[in-house]
Amino acid sequence: MKSVLTVIGARPQFVKAAVVSSALSKIGIREKIVHTGQHYDSSLSNIFFQELNIPEPTYHLGVGSGSHGQQTANMLVEIEKIVLEVKPDWVLVYGDTNSTIAGALAAAKHHIPIAHVEAGLRSFNRRMPEEINRITTDHLSSLLLCPTESAMTHLKNEGIVNSIEKSGFKRKVELVGDVMYDATIVFGNIAEQRSKILQSQNLEKDKYILVTIHRAENTDDRNRLRIIVEALSLLGIKKNVIWPVHPRTRKSLEECAFNKNLTQSKVQLIDPVGYFDMLILEKNAECIVTDSGGVQKEAFFAKVPCITLRDETEWVELVASGWNTLVPPTDSLRIADAAMGAKPGKNNIQPYGNGCASEVIATLINT
Repeated sequence: MKSVLTVIGARPQFVKAAVVSSALSKIGIREKIVHTGQHYDSSLSNIFFQELNIPEPTYHLGVGSGSHGQQTANMLVEIEKIVLEVKPDWVLVYGDTNSTIAGALAAAKHHIPIAHVEAGLRSFNRRMPEEINRITTDHLSSLLLCPTESAMTHLKNEGIVNSIEKSGFKRKVELVGDVMYDATIVFGNIAEQRSKILQSQNLEKDKYILVTIHRAENTDDRNRLRIIVEALSLLGIKKNVIWPVHPRTRKSLEECAFNKNLTQSKVQLIDPVGYFDMLILEKNAECIVTDSGGVQKEAFFAKVPCITLRDETEWVELVASGWNTLVPPTDSLRIADAAMGAKPGKNNIQPYGNGCASEVIATLINT
């Protein structure tokens, strides 16, 4: 029986782990979960474990916030102890966070094979800490689990292909599909039954714009954040705008007093919501404005146009198909116009698999 040590620490990773952990369990793979505590606010952590029925973490590191170096180093020290204690057959990591790279480094130093979910994604912007994390993790991994064809191409271009080195290091690259699509399928009906977010916020289908902003490049840059707030204020004059505010974003808004700029418009700032509420908000929105990688895909799954406030995106398929429009936050009028004019993209694309990525991943790990 194979054993897996799963390292997670952020909201998107909890969603992905919900379906993959279930698939691992179904075929008898023993899993222990390490929650690094990278996302420690209950609205970004506890509620997801409760809603998605994720197994309780065996280890909770409680690392919390800090600089990238400090946070990663603290995780690495603690995960290494666990790796030495558990001696798993695999260390499983997701995405591109500091939790991802810390788990990969701890495993690699002790010659434990690494399985990387969402391997091969690239923004080609080395100023993003996520880009450094994902590239390094891919080059350390033995099993690279790609969500898209473009991810496979990126790895090939970097010389990462199926291989066995003289040292005995084995590498396997597989196109498996996107586990977030799996999660949307699995939890979509449950969300419909349980969520009351539309009623509690007095929202009607196709009559509001949903906003999520959390990336440091936007929240920590005062000028970019000001432009985003100005754009939302313009939108809020004509449209209902609902904005579940990430704790870091709220802190930045309050420090700059930008939240006061929204008082004359129909922009509702609410606390972060759980996964079920988020799925319903996404599904019923007229348009979504975000800087989140996961929300870009969830918008597509819900067939809702998306405006992404970034200079680039890893999910290039959505831009090419017209479902996603990149608008760097340098001009508030351009952002507002893009959101007001957002339209559906092409309906004949299915770039993220058939909803069985988690089962494929479990099978590959068990091979």
